[in-house]
Amino acid sequence: MDRTTTRTRPHGRRALGGALALALGSGLVLVGGAGTAQAADVNVAKNAGFENGLANWTCSAGSGAAVSSPVRTGTGALRAAPAGLDYAQCAQTVAVKPNSTYTLSAWVQGGYAYLGANNTGTGTGTVSTWTPDSPSWKQLTTTFTTGASTTSVEIWTHGWYGTSPTSSTTSASSGPTGRRPGPDPTAPATPAGLAAGTVTSSSVALSWGAVTGATAYKVYRDGANPQTVTGTSATVTGLTADTAYQFQVSATNSAGESAKSAAVTARTAKATDPGPGPAVPKHAVTGYWQNFDNGAAKQKLRDVQAAYDIIAVSFADSTATPGQITFNLDPAVGYASTADFKADIAAKKAAGKSVILSVGGEKGNVTINSDATATAFADSAYALMQEYGFNGIDIDLEHGVNATYLTKALRQLSAKAGSSMVLTMAPQTIDMQNTSSEYFKTALAVKDILTVVNTQYYNSGSMLGCDGKVYSQGSVDFLTALACIQLQGGLAPSQVGLGVPASTRGAGSGYVDPQIVNNALDCLTKGTGCGTFKPAQTWPTLRGAMTWSTNWDATAGNAWSNAVGAHVHTLP
Repeated sequence: MDRTTTRTRPHGRRALGGALALALGSGLVLVGGAGTAQAADVNVAKNAGFENGLANWTCSAGSGAAVSSPVRTGTGALRAAPAGLDYAQCAQTVAVKPNSTYTLSAWVQGGYAYLGANNTGTGTGTVSTWTPDSPSWKQLTTTFTTGASTTSVEIWTHGWYGTSPTSSTTSASSGPTGRRPGPDPTAPATPAGLAAGTVTSSSVALSWGAVTGATAYKVYRDGANPQTVTGTSATVTGLTADTAYQFQVSATNSAGESAKSAAVTARTAKATDPGPGPAVPKHAVTGYWQNFDNGAAKQKLRDVQAAYDIIAVSFADSTATPGQITFNLDPAVGYASTADFKADIAAKKAAGKSVILSVGGEKGNVTINSDATATAFADSAYALMQEYGFNGIDIDLEHGVNATYLTKALRQLSAKAGSSMVLTMAPQTIDMQNTSSEYFKTALAVKDILTVVNTQYYNSGSMLGCDGKVYSQGSVDFLTALACIQLQGGLAPSQVGLGVPASTRGAGSGYVDPQIVNNALDCLTKGTGCGTFKPAQTWPTLRGAMTWSTNWDATAGNAWSNAVGAHVHTLP
């Protein structure tokens, strides 16, 4: 189906802050003794000049690298690049003597640079010094005194949040939002008060207490799959119905992540069976409803014309998991909430209509080419039927079909949804020219669970009919001779429908006047109204007709549904 649209897809989230580079050259020196440092004192920092790579050093989030340029003296230097919530700290633990004063120094170049030591609990405690960005080498120096029982100290250097480096040897940076960097941050405390709130068949709402100094929180499901949020609540989605999950939360900031909170357990609600829905009429009219704005009249489902018996919501979206589908209600349609959309589905069903979800379209593509992708499709499609109340699925794949695995997917879905599931297809004319095509093979393979195949008799040019002659699209002969192929190829008459555009704007070519559609329906069911081609038999139980789309029909003043819709319902 054509769905040229002005809709834009959301882009991925932007990372917090930018990146900056910190170059540490000429080594890092830590000397001292029982008093101030002397010239003969030994540098107790190991691999201080980074000539041996990052040996003896640990850098957060893979942010540090030993480089040979730029260096101030010697052959090595450290280059650290903060990104996001990580400010690129590299540290090592060194042996020291109790009751001694040490001098810690380093030459730095680039963005904001910090230098410090964690002399925790004894002596002078944690000390640090810093410098704003500098294009030239600059020395940082600080001192500390160890306590009576101190034998080791952690020394470290790190950068700060800022912009990307301007060259490979120097960079510039600024503090977050232009503020002067404050004291060296520390990791936040563990969140308390984690509690589960509203649950649905596929989601659990969580909340917890705020933690001082936290800039974000990570929500863990069964100890893995962390979801990062900035507030003190989150809704975990994509869960399986009637299943117990364990949740924990941690707090994070630029210094690191806290321990996980105590776990809480919540069970998702049982799946709500959407019910079988109304039976599809003997002669039915199918219309595709557009979940996007492409210039056709915008409709809510409640506004879809009464003539349509099957309403195909167009379209499902694929996910990063091969074979899996989801549905994203487009804000352009005008719904205030998903709940309103679901209510419209329920109302249409109550009015005797079947509302199904269409998969594919001109720009959509779902690849089902293995057992795993077949299962992913069936599971996700059934979950959407449960969540929204869809009566079934429409297969409108226009980018290749694998009959073996699509058949497996549809049978798995049918086993879950039951015999009342509505299953329709909308292949292109070329896909239904002979029974050896993948689409035709799929239709025949699922014939026992198939509702109707509404072939798109447009956008194709001239094609062969069942009598071996070539017919031009838009004519009675084109519709009847091509439908004849499916009827003679093994589909039941009740599984064959004529798919045509609702207006000249609904397709690139092949628009069919409603009277021609009605003539073709009469030719196939009653043997009247035929053109030069007249089939040797009639098929009174032919299902009916389909159009793209209810929106284009509305744009043209409902001319198609008023004419064809009314005629379908009078067939024998």
